Amino acid sequence: MAYAVIRVRGQPDVNYNIEHTMNLLGLTRVNHCVIVPENASVKGMLQVAKDYITWGEVSKETLSKMISVRGRTVGDGSVTEEFLKENSHFSSAGELAEAIIDKDCRMRDVEGLKPVFRLHPPVKGYEGNKRSYKNGGALGYRGGAINDLIERML
Repeated sequence: MAYAVIRVRGQPDVNYNIEHTMNLLGLTRVNHCVIVPENASVKGMLQVAKDYITWGEVSKETLSKMISVRGRTVGDGSVTEEFLKENSHFSSAGELAEAIIDKDCRMRDVEGLKPVFRLHPPVKGYEGNKRSYKNGGALGYRGGAINDLIERML
């Protein structure tokens, strides 16, 4: 299983530890998304930055669509099947998405592929970026509902 992590809030006065954790995750700007594996160290990092990010389990279909629509190469080009065939042993975005979810591969393992997705702000906005998802807001763990949010941001 893999988590999709999206930075929801951005402030100039963020605590150093939280900002450092978000930089380690690769979330330097609002509406940036990264895919991280599910393990104990990543879960700890997510808990540190929970007041500025939202995360959940990403589905194969959503990840495949995100790679093909918002994925970028180092020269800021689109990720195409030709690019994947030349730079990896995957022939499509669906195969890459399945390997990432099964923890066989990471985004950084594909030569020339940027590990960060720059998403649009969600259609109809966030639910409220100062409350947790359980309390009707946009922050923290949201489980499978992350797929709905990503669809609104593509």
